[in-house]
Amino acid sequence: MKKNLINVYLLMLSTTLVLTSQTNAVFGQEKSNPIPLQNLNAFNDPGKSWTIVGDVNGYINVANTLSAVNGEGVLLNLPTKKVKGTDLYTLLEYGDVDVEMKFLMSKNGNSGIYLQGRYEVQLGDSWNLSNSTSASNGGIYNLKAPRINASKAPGLWQDLKISFQAPRFNSSGEKIQNARILKVLLNGVLVQENVELFNPTPGAISNQEVAKAALRIQGDHGAIAFKDLVISEIKEKDVKENEGGYAADPILVEANENTILRSFMDVDKDVRVVHAVSVGSANNVHYTYDMDHGMLVQAWRGQFLDATPMWDGRGNGTSIPMGAVQYFGHPAFTLAKLSNQQEAWPIDTLNSHYKPDGYTVDSVGIPTFVYRIFDSEIKDKLSVLNDGSGISREITVENGNDMYVRLAKSSQILEIKNGYYLIGDKEYYLQLQDPKSQVVLRDVNGEKELIAPIKDHLNYSILF
Repeated sequence: MKKNLINVYLLMLSTTLVLTSQTNAVFGQEKSNPIPLQNLNAFNDPGKSWTIVGDVNGYINVANTLSAVNGEGVLLNLPTKKVKGTDLYTLLEYGDVDVEMKFLMSKNGNSGIYLQGRYEVQLGDSWNLSNSTSASNGGIYNLKAPRINASKAPGLWQDLKISFQAPRFNSSGEKIQNARILKVLLNGVLVQENVELFNPTPGAISNQEVAKAALRIQGDHGAIAFKDLVISEIKEKDVKENEGGYAADPILVEANENTILRSFMDVDKDVRVVHAVSVGSANNVHYTYDMDHGMLVQAWRGQFLDATPMWDGRGNGTSIPMGAVQYFGHPAFTLAKLSNQQEAWPIDTLNSHYKPDGYTVDSVGIPTFVYRIFDSEIKDKLSVLNDGSGISREITVENGNDMYVRLAKSSQILEIKNGYYLIGDKEYYLQLQDPKSQVVLRDVNGEKELIAPIKDHLNYSILF
């Protein structure tokens, strides 16, 4: 392996990176308060731009626009020229809290979560942003940029977790300890840790700091939606740097150019891909390919791989993505021969007919995976899009009679427009390069499945 593809370096306090599975443990609940989004009763004097709806739809290329679906469970802020957007405050006041929510941005959207109405964690459309600032998604406004740009595309649900420590006061009311953002996880990625807040954020409700105050959601900067909002009061605690991290110095693999690393890859609690090939790019978008099934099993935005479990000591052969991971389901064959459009997708019957043949690498380091099914040769090339918005996939088949590609399988698949689909609970977009490509959206055991016949060539993109 080329030495310039691997950069092994010591973990410094200023660049501590703690993995998602480890950081989740620091969010300790003491008194959980799920906010019921059947009405606006949990909020103090909500403005007219705020409503409760059943769902929202955003548009990847349309700014400041969300459309609502009737119902309940989603908090929507939709300012217009006639209805001015206003900030929203909870009725209850909080000190030390864990805050969890899902949010959905419009293109160019801008909002924020103000702990105690004073300390802002920024929300914004930072999807294709190359250089993050404190005003980027997951930033602590006017203080600290997120460590990694873990943002998803406009119109997709994003996950946010904040652990906050309120300022401390003595019996005379004098502040003796500054407030702190203990943790911020954006889409499962640790983007802030143990940040001291010397003063309230510019734009705070007041510069006078207090032990308890309402949570504030910024609403005067454009359309945004929220759901699954939970505020949990926690005991007073101090979180040490790198809490829950590895005892060993981590071994991190960078991708300053197209980089390939083979390892085991755990893609679910009980699912291990043993012939996994992970491909990194300088655009900070990476993916893992399962050579046993010819399947794209996951993609992520952020840093490349933590190879500590593979190379530390005896190791266990696995590596771990360092970013916001989008899974594409349990390992399964991407291509299969079907006698008709309604025949069930094969599970194990292809094993004796599927024969992997490795991969070739072009002049810039992009691999094309090669395998055979029956008498058909398949070439599967995945490339990170130049703007970092996702991954382009080009599948070429020789002798492809009765051959189908399974593009997606999920609980929900919605066609937004011809050749353009929204997958899962607004998890990612799938766009056919040729909108005229013949596709079949079918129901299979309570799930949706998108398949397409392929005779020689199919090209599509995954945007997330």
